[in-house]
Amino acid sequence: MDPVIIVGAGPVGLTLALALARQDVPAVVLDEGPGKDEQRPARTVVLREETAALLERLTSLPLSREGAHWAAWRSVRRKQVMREVTFGDDEPSPLHIAQHVLTGALREALAAERLVQVVVDSRLDGVEQEASGVTAHTRGPQGTYWRGSYLVGCDGPRSTVRKLLDIRFPGRTAVERHAVATLRTELPWPDEALLHRMPPWRTSGPPAAEVTARPLPDDVWRLDWLLPPGKDLVTPELLLARVRETLGGWSGGSAPAYELLDTGVHTVHHRLARRWRASRVFLAGDAAHLLGALGTQGLDEGLKDADNLAWKLALAWHHGPHEALLDSYQAERRGIVAARLRAADQVLPLLRGGGGLRAYVPGSARGHDALLTDGHLGRGALGAPGAYDHSPLAPRHLEAEVPVGTAPGAAVTDVRVTAEDGSFVQLRDRLGHDALLVVLVAPGTGVWARKHWVSAGIMPRLAAAVAALPHRAELLVAESYPGAAPHTVLLVRPDGHLVTALGGVRPADLYAAAETTLGGPAKEEATVGPAAK
Repeated sequence: MDPVIIVGAGPVGLTLALALARQDVPAVVLDEGPGKDEQRPARTVVLREETAALLERLTSLPLSREGAHWAAWRSVRRKQVMREVTFGDDEPSPLHIAQHVLTGALREALAAERLVQVVVDSRLDGVEQEASGVTAHTRGPQGTYWRGSYLVGCDGPRSTVRKLLDIRFPGRTAVERHAVATLRTELPWPDEALLHRMPPWRTSGPPAAEVTARPLPDDVWRLDWLLPPGKDLVTPELLLARVRETLGGWSGGSAPAYELLDTGVHTVHHRLARRWRASRVFLAGDAAHLLGALGTQGLDEGLKDADNLAWKLALAWHHGPHEALLDSYQAERRGIVAARLRAADQVLPLLRGGGGLRAYVPGSARGHDALLTDGHLGRGALGAPGAYDHSPLAPRHLEAEVPVGTAPGAAVTDVRVTAEDGSFVQLRDRLGHDALLVVLVAPGTGVWARKHWVSAGIMPRLAAAVAALPHRAELLVAESYPGAAPHTVLLVRPDGHLVTALGGVRPADLYAAAETTLGGPAKEEATVGPAAK
């Protein structure tokens, strides 16, 4: 069968290629550039803990050493500390990393991957579809025709794939603008991120309404100043004045010594593609959505697109077309991003518009800080990871379903489990292998070798039920799981989202839940009409 064609060699496209390769699906990555990424220290990304874990699992590289996990987050208004969050086991810290470092790690992992071919200097200029596959044409030094089973546009905000498919990309332009500077210096709170609203000093020009400081390794910091509405030019002189006055204000006097590494202006847009799938062609990442106000990180959502789509494409590639399963990609991911955009668009005028906030948020200043903190840290309505509870893949009316600490459709907690070979691993380490996961909660098993309990109690019956499922599944055993009673059975998707939790071994319910998760039985392919070309 033909490989999956991935258009775009940014973090989302490279992650998708790796995720497919880990499930034995070949891919061709069409890279418009030369295969190397410009080093821009001012272009950094913030990733939730589970997204960073996904990348480390795919690359087998310790990305955490290349970025920074913050010790704490602090929100200050004028001179008053409004909110502090200390990170630890109960509050995992996000990962802050330069985007070129992340992309370099993904390219390094792909260089050793036999199933992935990265083709540089290849610009897409044509896509055609028919019932059996996709044909893409590129121009450039290696311009040619490429034949694929599916094609995924990961080619950014100005996506050629989206334009060739004539998919609309409505939304709002320049929702916010930020002046950005990355510099090496010492600040009074090492390893802590800071959101400072209404700082008590004035800059050359309009006062800074908000400035954010996020640490990186080796005493490097990224500073973002929220700019007033409009298109006023951010001159080097104005930016340097902001740097000196901000550093001086935080240090209580003159600015400490610093080395300016990079600068830029970050403009936030909010856009959402009308469709994310057109027969055998899909959109992901910035080609499908743009978001970023109030701390929401667009790349994090783009990587979740890749994680969601990879296992669905892999199942269709290996086992035949599952149209309902492939359709669920748009339903799940577009639904999550649309909800996040709606929340940001509703709250943004209140947070930036002054007095109107009092009518909606009790304790105006503290409510403001709580919302901003949630957005920046990936929590609450503005930032919490989305759940696929209303997904077309979510099973309904299971008699044996029981509540646990994870809601159906949400990402599972990363507990220690015993694998089929008897080894102890983390649950997340078993994800992304083209298999469902079935986890039995069995207290006491962790202190005994697997050979002593694998044939005892309910294990034989559960193993037989797992073997009879409509798709390959791996049986794991956990000592405990948050909110789960003994003998609870969890069914987990390959991307780590909980399908259901059952009270005991219920083969019929387990089979029904697994079949629904797979979109039902495979069906014959429908003929691709002219509208899909």
